[in-house]
Amino acid sequence: MIKKQPHGIRLFSTCPPSTRYQYGGDYLRKVKEVAEWCDGADVEGILVYTDNSLVDPWQVSQAILTSTSNLAPLVALQPVYMHPYTTAKMITTISYLYSRRIYLNMVAGGFINDLIALGDHTGHDDRYERIVEYASIMKYLFNEPGPLTFTGTYFSVKNLTMKPRIPPELVPEIFLSGTSAAGIAAAQKIGATLISYPGNPSGKTIIRGASAGVRIGIIAREESRDAWRIAHERYPADRKGALTHSIARRVSDSVWYEQISELGEKSAECGSPYWLVPFKNYKTFCPYLVGSYGEVRGEVSKYIREGFQTFILDVPPSREELHHMVIVFDDATKTIGPDIETRGRLYASTREPGFRSSIS
Repeated sequence: MIKKQPHGIRLFSTCPPSTRYQYGGDYLRKVKEVAEWCDGADVEGILVYTDNSLVDPWQVSQAILTSTSNLAPLVALQPVYMHPYTTAKMITTISYLYSRRIYLNMVAGGFINDLIALGDHTGHDDRYERIVEYASIMKYLFNEPGPLTFTGTYFSVKNLTMKPRIPPELVPEIFLSGTSAAGIAAAQKIGATLISYPGNPSGKTIIRGASAGVRIGIIAREESRDAWRIAHERYPADRKGALTHSIARRVSDSVWYEQISELGEKSAECGSPYWLVPFKNYKTFCPYLVGSYGEVRGEVSKYIREGFQTFILDVPPSREELHHMVIVFDDATKTIGPDIETRGRLYASTREPGFRSSIS
């Protein structure tokens, strides 16, 4: 079994999306299989996607919990889908039934047509303000025994309490996906770990003022040429996929999606492990690092030294491939100094416990 990463580095994986599998048992079997790989590798959690085209992430998360011992679902949560009380009740129910922790990945955007289909026309920056209200209501219900009365722009509750109570150690940590100014501000307000989709680590990629994480894919082997051969076999050029990516770019107002798309239009840096072909062909939603263990480790170390501590890896295609991914981090953390654990918490001392700055 691979040991947990030192220096406060946390590894998450990603659950396969349901759109890649046939209806019924095929997908459920794959979810359980990938979850068992991650649980066996001591990966801390696994991201479960959400959008209008996918199956319900909460039921997928239940399948993950029942097939693993320690792996924590990182549930993508779009506020337009359900009231914050409903989400809080689901979380406390999971803790009550399974004595397990989950994480929340707050999603402000996605595909605009998905939101319009649900009658939601909230502007880009306003959706992050909605997240602040949403997360603050949940956090109050988790942390405070007294009733909550609150009237905001998007939500209103009166004398609301949560039963059963959730144990403090099972209160979910909140992640927030976004790289816009509004996203960064929202993460600061609610004390969330800000998840970005990074540019080349040789350039300016670091978002200051928030506890930071990245989504990244990794293909690494002893020899660089072997890693690149596997990468091109797994993600060949795909004209249909490139067209789908182009369409998705037009119907999304996500700042990170546009930023990475613009990077993909530029020539790749010669010899760089940073690779965007899977993203440009609509096969993944994150950049990749490809090369030898040493080359990829060097790039990962740059992120770590800049303060990124949470890494959400792409969907592992096999147990063996997950093993290669984790080896990179096992090697990278050996080269990092002992002070790195505090550097990633870029503003931990300024967080307000219980999020009482928003709701009291």
